[in-house]
Amino acid sequence: MIFLSAVFIVFAVIVVLLISAGIYAVVIYNGLVRLRNNIDRNWSNIDVLLKQRTDEIPRLVAVCEGYMRHERNTLEAVTQARASAIRPGGGATAGQQEITAQNNISHALKSLFAVVENYPDLKADQAFRQLQNRITQLEDQIADRREFFNESVNLYNIAIEQFPDAIIARLAGCRPRVLWEIAAEDRAVPSASIKQ
Repeated sequence: MIFLSAVFIVFAVIVVLLISAGIYAVVIYNGLVRLRNNIDRNWSNIDVLLKQRTDEIPRLVAVCEGYMRHERNTLEAVTQARASAIRPGGGATAGQQEITAQNNISHALKSLFAVVENYPDLKADQAFRQLQNRITQLEDQIADRREFFNESVNLYNIAIEQFPDAIIARLAGCRPRVLWEIAAEDRAVPSASIKQ
């Protein structure tokens, strides 16, 4: 009788431990799913802005072409950057290629706006100023949302590497996501020279 009750207690403890471990695994898995979906949502928010920016580029190039006949290379760089960014693929699972393509657009637009300084008539054009303001606003919004995206990616990457979450993450096939980093040329500190 004592032996049966001891076996029953051991069996009950094992069952409780297995149920607890199962519940804990489900909680971890659900947390990973929530983190992954946050990344996808944040990327989708950025993607909306990227699409709007991409849609504005042909209009900007068309306005600039009339004024900037000698700056064909600059306009072509903007057009090529746009073309590489709208290739099929991308989306919420986009990796470093998508991020690089979007960084190339930002860099090409900065170059274009820098060259525009040499064309006072273009700078005075109402359509150009509206497009420049619209694209600048979109760039600012992309930068803000990129911060949320990177925070989501960081939390997810930490979670799939921490023990015991890493075990469940490995079983669920979770892979690290790529942070959106700025291009190396955008990190360079501009030189400040004082003209006298």
